Amino acid sequence: MAFIHHTHLLFLIAFILFSLRTAACVASSPESIPVPTPAPWPEQFHALLFMNYSGTLSMIDLWYDWPNGRNFNIIQDQLGGPPLYDLEWNNGTSFFYTLPSSPSPSCRSAQLPVGILRPNWLDGATYLGRTSVDGFLCDHWEKADFIRYYEDVATRRPVHWVFYSGRQAHVMTFDVGAALADEYWQAPAYCFKEGCASGGGGGGGSDSFESVLLRRPLEHI
Repeated sequence: MAFIHHTHLLFLIAFILFSLRTAACVASSPESIPVPTPAPWPEQFHALLFMNYSGTLSMIDLWYDWPNGRNFNIIQDQLGGPPLYDLEWNNGTSFFYTLPSSPSPSCRSAQLPVGILRPNWLDGATYLGRTSVDGFLCDHWEKADFIRYYEDVATRRPVHWVFYSGRQAHVMTFDVGAALADEYWQAPAYCFKEGCASGGGGGGGSDSFESVLLRRPLEHI
């Protein structure tokens, strides 16, 4: 009888240990871990982007200024002459121009039914998991089939973007709170003269097209 009682006790202990282990496994299962969501963009920041599109390289100074409803991309192609300025406003107006000091100053404009990206524009993006990009462990998401967005797990800062066209942006620097002085947000006077080229699709360099196209799908989100 003592042997049977001892056996029952061992069985009870084993059952309790198994139950605790099972509970721990359930608690740590992937289903119980919240799915990461991308950090909203800061309301103001400056980023330096290295762009690559099938071997065509450029650098972009990106100035994002949500409180003032404006976004600025200063695009320098590799060995490609004067910079192209892509100035976007929250009323849907964009100007693509070179400075008066360039050999052939020019300006084009575009009018879109949507403004600049909202700070929470990544809301609703589909989480795709974790991967290493440019030396960083990143969470990454896909938004509306037009961009894949990679964010550093440790700092939650953007690291890499891949557009639906295949163009890639590597985020070299990301300065939260940096702001460009108001005087630099004014398009040249010749952008407002009669005869200045305009249209609904934008103009200028390929990176500026990407900037305009990036906003288009948000009409339907």
